[in-house]
Amino acid sequence: MPLRFTENNEVIREESCRAILVGLQDGRDWEASMEELAGLAEAAGAEILGQLTQPREKPDAANYLGSGKALELRDFCLHMEADTVICNDELSGIQYRNLDELLGVRVIDRTMLILDIFAARAVSKEGKLQVEMAQLQYRLPRLKGYGNALSRLGGGIGTRGPGEKKLETDRRHIQSRMDEIRRELREVRNDRQTQRALREKSGIPVAALVGYTNAGKSAILNHILSRVEREDKMVTERDMLFATLDTFQRRVQLESNHAFVLIDTVGFVSKLPHSLVSAFKATLEESLRADLLLHVVDASDPAHEFHRAVTERVLQELGAGEKPCVLLYNKADRLPPEEIPSMEHERCGQRSALWISARSGMHMDQLLEEIKARLFAARTRVTLCIPYARGELQSYLCDKYPVEETEYLPEGIRLRLELDEADLQRLREFRQTEA
Repeated sequence: MPLRFTENNEVIREESCRAILVGLQDGRDWEASMEELAGLAEAAGAEILGQLTQPREKPDAANYLGSGKALELRDFCLHMEADTVICNDELSGIQYRNLDELLGVRVIDRTMLILDIFAARAVSKEGKLQVEMAQLQYRLPRLKGYGNALSRLGGGIGTRGPGEKKLETDRRHIQSRMDEIRRELREVRNDRQTQRALREKSGIPVAALVGYTNAGKSAILNHILSRVEREDKMVTERDMLFATLDTFQRRVQLESNHAFVLIDTVGFVSKLPHSLVSAFKATLEESLRADLLLHVVDASDPAHEFHRAVTERVLQELGAGEKPCVLLYNKADRLPPEEIPSMEHERCGQRSALWISARSGMHMDQLLEEIKARLFAARTRVTLCIPYARGELQSYLCDKYPVEETEYLPEGIRLRLELDEADLQRLREFRQTEA
């Protein structure tokens, strides 16, 4: 039975959805794409009865499938007593209308399915607004083609959010709501920019977890938080697609006193809806502003190289393709030992690769050392003598940097520590020559 979650992560059960998956054999990755569609459908709560595919380079303009295959799909739906058909590509309004009339069951496409999952699981105000904006952007140009499909109300996939407001009756209402959401999002983004400015002013470096959905980004974040005794700041993690949608930022202070901000971003998926990318751009842009990307890949998934390629393509589209990056093959504890490379860092182009497991803790020490080496390599070890009259500088330095030595001298407080370039220039008058 389908599940939805409240803001308190309480389970809401809905009416069952019996679905048939439909797709095109249009490339070498079509099988992986269909498997992913099945995972998305299950994440949305659908019971999958079967699937039907057709070798085609591009969809039929009228019915998505060829006319003969569409009739075969109708008979398949009748035989299996299906109430939903889920297509693996984005449908036009005309394709929706024709399939709806021919099949007599609810028809949704991959984009609507992903939007539905997002609508069910968005928790924060920003997340909910972004999802609603994406839904409205997607449905507005298709109102004419939807026909009776948008008039159907009730539980199940594809009926949450704006669909329940009968948006097809008034385009101006949709435009008005979109304008209202834009205003609200601007306010939220202004708050985010203020937080980002304060973070950048503090000089604390940022690492962002990016990767395919369900690769284990949240699990890695939680494992690191448990190591630094910040269990109260852990985030939700479930073994399912898009378990978390919101961006979480957590400060991590290592035993060496090195501090950085670790960001958990929303997961990627192949054929990620353009409307969703646009709506979540402010969230995804966190990866653009990070000093280091941690690209998480589910090593136990047979399609993990396909997932890796999809994520790298999306990062490239966002302009983050050239960011310093560490490739993390997570869930390596599920693999036979002989399939796991030694912890001598592989080279993938210019990117290090680590094989880890957030669940078992396998090689997580090496990950933290790699993060520390990447984020703090540009610092210079110096000795400063801070006058007692400038005690605020000592407080600032002790809060921001790990201090190796402290000595109280008649002329001031002697500190030995590593500084970034900005503070090195700002405090150069207090620098002492090394003996």
